[in-house]
Amino acid sequence: MAMEMNIDALLPADMARKAESIGVKKAEMPALKLLALAILAGAFIAIGSIFATTIATGSSELPYGVTRLLMGLVFSLGLILVIVGGAELFTGNILIVIAWANKKVSTRALLRNWGIVYLGNFIGAVLTALIMFLGKQYTFASGAVGTTAVSIAISKTHLGFIQAIALGTLCNGLVCLAVWLTYSARSTTDKIMAILFPIAAFVAAGFEHSVANMYFIPLGLFIKQFDPAFTASTNLAAADLTWGTFLLKNLLPVTIGNILGGAVLVALVYWFIFLRGEKKQSAA
Repeated sequence: MAMEMNIDALLPADMARKAESIGVKKAEMPALKLLALAILAGAFIAIGSIFATTIATGSSELPYGVTRLLMGLVFSLGLILVIVGGAELFTGNILIVIAWANKKVSTRALLRNWGIVYLGNFIGAVLTALIMFLGKQYTFASGAVGTTAVSIAISKTHLGFIQAIALGTLCNGLVCLAVWLTYSARSTTDKIMAILFPIAAFVAAGFEHSVANMYFIPLGLFIKQFDPAFTASTNLAAADLTWGTFLLKNLLPVTIGNILGGAVLVALVYWFIFLRGEKKQSAA
């Protein structure tokens, strides 16, 4: 008897069970493997950020929305590399909350995963920023690439604390929706298409992603600290661009927002809809 092949996408209820299963596996992953995959993810998101910075350079003649759309589409490369390449991204791993809410993952295991992955993402993104600085790619296009990079870093460190939390919340709502949609996929092409538009939307809208900012702002800091002559030539007000403003005025509130957006707007909502009553129903 011939076997039937199911090529239909998974339905949301099955996606929720898949998300729970993946969350358990992520929470149980050995620390060294988790850290290595997290470093890769930080580098992958940085690659998407490099692409976006390059595309934004010299685009002043284009309408604002068109420039942001192009940046979003190319930035999507970062999450595509993460998902298809099997790396571990902090913002996406907020979805482990689905397994945690269903009591399949302990609070300790959840926080362990987030802590290791966050550290690995930071290492990968900052190392990529350092390599980009050493490669002097920021001097390309007669320095226009570097001017764009420093401008992005400055703008990100001038957000209000509540504003950064709000923008981080909206950002990771979309990122986790992108990851959620990949759980329905039957092929690599399905995954790429599921990722493309939610990620393009958050970049186009100007929302804040903590791991992307681990690349964007350190690159601006490296340029400012180690090539002051170039920074002066940009005529940008970079005096307030410091490691302190990066960590306290951007990374901290954006990370809080990313956790809220992924956990509350996506993970807990889908857990409540599809998994909350499963144990009671099966027991009955």
